Amino acid sequence: MTAPARAAERRAALRDLVAPALASLVCLGILIGLGVWQLERKAWKEALIDRIVARSRIEPPAPLPAFDGFDPARDEFERVRATGRLLNDKETLVHGLAPGDTPGRALQGYYVVTPLRLDDGRILLVNRGFVPTELKDPARRAAAQVEGETTVTGMLRQSEARGLFVPAPNPQTGEWFNRDVPGIAAAKGLTNVAPYLIEADATPNPGGWPKGGQLRVDLPNNHLQYAFTWFGLALCLVGVFTAFALRRLRGEAVESAAPSPASPPRP
Repeated sequence: MTAPARAAERRAALRDLVAPALASLVCLGILIGLGVWQLERKAWKEALIDRIVARSRIEPPAPLPAFDGFDPARDEFERVRATGRLLNDKETLVHGLAPGDTPGRALQGYYVVTPLRLDDGRILLVNRGFVPTELKDPARRAAAQVEGETTVTGMLRQSEARGLFVPAPNPQTGEWFNRDVPGIAAAKGLTNVAPYLIEADATPNPGGWPKGGQLRVDLPNNHLQYAFTWFGLALCLVGVFTAFALRRLRGEAVESAAPSPASPPRP
């Protein structure tokens, strides 16, 4: 094959690679963008964890934010203190798990959410802590009922949204699966209720139950792993396209260099 013919075939092979190359570039840009985004999320998550830990260690505890001025982005996870009287007859049990004595095995039970009536009559829900299933009945933990004025310290939390796989509550039977502040307040006939609740710290309750201090500042931070995954896929894409392009170009070169078949002899 003549040199002009080989050049023409090479140009044709390069033209055939234009569409795959453009598609690969688009995909490469997306993969790199996702990797960079995960690195940004990693930095954001680390800053959030540091902020939560710092708020949870405030000494002395801060006063409660105004009911109508609560901003979760600004106020959540702050350590606060409130004084009032627990309305033990209006407590709500929320299904939940808590760490057990055996590592890796959780206890099944309930979180005891009790209204706290402040001195000015307003109501604040307090998650006093966890009780195992066998102590669901308040009569079996009567010693844990705090009477009279009491002071509660803990972390400020916004109302817990119900996740996609969390069962819906049944206020008639008292079945709750998330700490839904407005829903619990309405079911118990409470008014003038704070839009947030307090997750009580580990201060021992009379009788040892409920056990407070169950909130763990342990947010998952796997963004570096995700970033490596996206960058790894980007490298794989580069390798696959490079191998594909070389095979196409080398295939054209081999085909061009192959001798033409001999013409059959004439009779």
